[in-house]
Amino acid sequence: MHGGGGPMGRFNTDPDALKARNASAPKIENLLARILGLFAPHRASLILTTSLVLVGAGLSVLPPLLIQGAFNEGLFPASGEPNLGLLTNFVFGMVGIWLLAAAIGVWQTFLTSTIGNKVMGSLRVRMFAHLQSMELAFFTRTKTGAIQSRLQNDVGGVAGVLSNTISSMLGSAVTVLASFVAMLLLSWQLTIVALIMLPLMVLLQRKVGQVRAKIASKTQESLSEMSSITQESLGVSGILLAKSFGRQASEIGRYENENKNQIGLQVRQTMSGQSFFAIVQVFMSSIPAVIYLCAGFLILHQDVLTVGTVVAFTTAQSRLLFPMMNLLQVSLDLQTSQALFARIFEYFDLKPQVTDPQNPRHLDKARLGEIKFQDVTFSYPETGEDTEPTLTDVSFEVKPGQYVALVGASGSGKTTISYLIPRFYDVTGGSIEFAGVDVRKLAQAELIEQIGIVNQETYLFYDTIRENLAYAKPEATQDEIEAAAKAANIHDVIMSFPKGYETMVGERGYRLSGGEKQRIAIARVLLKDPPVVILDEATSAMDTNSERIVQATLDAATANRTTIAIAHRLSTVVNADVILVLDKGRIVERGTHAELLAKGGAYSALVSAQNTLH
Repeated sequence: MHGGGGPMGRFNTDPDALKARNASAPKIENLLARILGLFAPHRASLILTTSLVLVGAGLSVLPPLLIQGAFNEGLFPASGEPNLGLLTNFVFGMVGIWLLAAAIGVWQTFLTSTIGNKVMGSLRVRMFAHLQSMELAFFTRTKTGAIQSRLQNDVGGVAGVLSNTISSMLGSAVTVLASFVAMLLLSWQLTIVALIMLPLMVLLQRKVGQVRAKIASKTQESLSEMSSITQESLGVSGILLAKSFGRQASEIGRYENENKNQIGLQVRQTMSGQSFFAIVQVFMSSIPAVIYLCAGFLILHQDVLTVGTVVAFTTAQSRLLFPMMNLLQVSLDLQTSQALFARIFEYFDLKPQVTDPQNPRHLDKARLGEIKFQDVTFSYPETGEDTEPTLTDVSFEVKPGQYVALVGASGSGKTTISYLIPRFYDVTGGSIEFAGVDVRKLAQAELIEQIGIVNQETYLFYDTIRENLAYAKPEATQDEIEAAAKAANIHDVIMSFPKGYETMVGERGYRLSGGEKQRIAIARVLLKDPPVVILDEATSAMDTNSERIVQATLDAATANRTTIAIAHRLSTVVNADVILVLDKGRIVERGTHAELLAKGGAYSALVSAQNTLH
């Protein structure tokens, strides 16, 4: 396949798998260490949170001991008479501890929520920034919906883990340990009874976690597919396509089938651990009854326990229920979220194929506008090694201020050349020099600053006309914006709208005609005022009158800058300094309009064919 920006399409890839790219991507290792590394910028808050957790967990041990004192010394002292003064002190002590623990718990929740959401927000921004650094090829083979799903569903899916995991694990672990110590101090015999089934619970939890992790991975893949369907089908282009071919029912069916799959996965994920937790809860709730039985046996045969000790022990043991359940739940959440983190880090592990050199060179300002292709060969990364290259041994030189036209049949490689100049892709062989420097030795930002591009398919944001124009130069004044619009012959059209430059263009600019959108795109480039302009069929969507006006404007606007024009209508390039004729990725002719017509070759045939059509 040649030209056209490379192979792309709705059904030619499996974007979520990223198979071709991930074959060489690093494996996900030390996942827990990477997750913990996300919290590194929040060390101070984590230390404070940890301190609160330890204090809160330590306080939780005291009430059972106070209960033992309340029974043995307040209610049933050796003297036989209840000691109300001492009992009051024990009661006030317990209430005070509970109030303090509650206050610490609220503060701890605020801190963990703040840290977790900051980490999640940072993770989302980092992924967005990383995706911005990826080369164009990544986006031509990956569905937009799949990318959106990673940013929204996957990162959002680990929000609870990021917010609660560390504090929950630490708090529950300390509480369990403290309660265990308290239980040992009260009765080592009853402690053995209370914990005898614990190893079995841990084993069951691991099994359940493995099942839930697999379901979670499938759930996120399904969410990704739903996002892709939504993005494709509910965008303006998708809706127009479906309505044009009467395929709304088919699109609804596609979404409905994936939605059914998602419902089934969500139910499976919810129910996969319920039986396990039901068993754990029954077991933990039944332990007090077993302890009473064992206590009765010990009192009857050894007389080593008091009523206060039994009550205090069951209270301490009951303190194990929530933290134990919480530890098991957090552990399950970690195993479940492992699949989500793996998907997130999978994107982070992708390395951009087009990167800045370690020590970039700077452009020679005196040579701006000079472009040189030397034996350039290029194949799109998505195509296999056996596929014929898109460009083969392409060599030409553009001098500053020259107007160079690229013509040829569809798929001949014209658009590919326009992608290689700003280094959207790197050449497979040969080199491209810009102002005398190999583009691979330049910083991408410095290179693109010198180039303005008007694509055949104009993209406008859902924003005002003014903001769409100012995208090229955010600091531009209104006078500068209007001057660029006038140069592109769009100012009068804009002012005919009730809100003028504050008019909303609609989704992808659908409130404007194709010609109006292209003139806005031209104005946007003129506002940037670069020394090199690339025009990819810049007037293709205009009527003859508009094309003639804008072409005259473009001729004037590009008089003092290097211009690379990809032309389908050959009438627009008759005044070009050099016309390069491409066929199957090779330059087969070059010269002026008159020279090429005189040769009677490929260019002459193209002109004749267009004249016949008209």
